[in-house]
Amino acid sequence: MMRVLDHLEEWLITFLMGAATLIIFAAVMHRYASGWPIPGMQDWLLGLHFGWAQELCIIMFVWMAKFGAAYGVRTGIHVGVDVLINRLQENTRGKFIVFGLLAGATFTGIVGTLGATFVWENGAHYAVFTLFGLNPGDLPEGPTTPDLEWPTWIVYSAVPFGSYLMCFRFLQVTASFVRTGELPHHDHGHVEGLEEEPFTAPGNEDKVFRMDDDLHPRETDGESKK
Repeated sequence: MMRVLDHLEEWLITFLMGAATLIIFAAVMHRYASGWPIPGMQDWLLGLHFGWAQELCIIMFVWMAKFGAAYGVRTGIHVGVDVLINRLQENTRGKFIVFGLLAGATFTGIVGTLGATFVWENGAHYAVFTLFGLNPGDLPEGPTTPDLEWPTWIVYSAVPFGSYLMCFRFLQVTASFVRTGELPHHDHGHVEGLEEEPFTAPGNEDKVFRMDDDLHPRETDGESKK
């Protein structure tokens, strides 16, 4: 279960990004090809309706943004101002980091709860009652999107799902930091699937130059020195 959860954001973002790219490509090609005066083909193309493509891609990007934020917490790619914290003593620094992580978990948990309440009252309540054959009574069915005519509560569900996942990631990082004293670190120069070869300058083949702090190159003899 944890193996699936540890890669949930990547899989969802990859799917949404790939699908959005294909939909945008198809919509653009349809727009241009519809102007070609090809007998039969033009009439068929004009009969196709792609007015929903823009709305669907916007919805996809909203979901990508929410789950991308959770991915950022897990991998440590969010920007943080830690100049003063890094100057503190190790014990004090750790307490501030834990406080910040728990504050993030609290905030995202609150946002997720507020979002879930909004989604429930915006039509999800009616949908659940209808799904199980219960009498919805005076419950509102909720509005729909203009082009796709989807219930808007489906679109807004990105807020509670994404926020609760962020909350979980904050707690996960907190537990890992308390246990190991390490925060997740993302190397912006690393490309997944490519093995990094140490750089050796001509004439200094016995010396390796690394970027272990992501800021300054340093000269080492085989191993990185802090």
